[in-house]
Amino acid sequence: MKSLRSLSCSLMVLMILTLSSFIVPDNFENKEKGNPNSLLYADIIKVVASGAGNSYTFAVTIDSPDTGCDQYADWWEVISEDGDLIYRRILAHSHVGGPFTRSGGPFAISENQKVWIRAHMNNTGFGANEGITYFGTVACGFKALEMSPGFALDIEDDEPQPDDCLF
Repeated sequence: MKSLRSLSCSLMVLMILTLSSFIVPDNFENKEKGNPNSLLYADIIKVVASGAGNSYTFAVTIDSPDTGCDQYADWWEVISEDGDLIYRRILAHSHVGGPFTRSGGPFAISENQKVWIRAHMNNTGFGANEGITYFGTVACGFKALEMSPGFALDIEDDEPQPDDCLF
């Protein structure tokens, strides 16, 4: 059983590598080149899942160009392969000064369900999915992967939505 799971995870990683250029969007390159002003979107930089049996919590680490309530990452979300919103974690305030981690859940997905995780900025949204996103499963883990431009942008107005920024 364990070798079947390992084979399944290996095949998923191979599929990810085949389907898309394995990340380095312009956002990431610009930041690495020391130009933080070019970073307009929130980037997911790590996802850790915990839980069991269709009840999972994610700890999501985000790097965003927060400056205060005028510009901040206001949520992260989990999206199905079909573009349906599974879960949205509202962030009630800015996180100036570097990457931060916020947990959210539990929500119902299976350990083998493939999902996307992305973050949203209050003033620039998702762009055309220009921030760094993650893709994978609870069973096999999550990896940075460039999301297709325009994918699931229509769920931006779905509930829940943030209230006013606290600080």
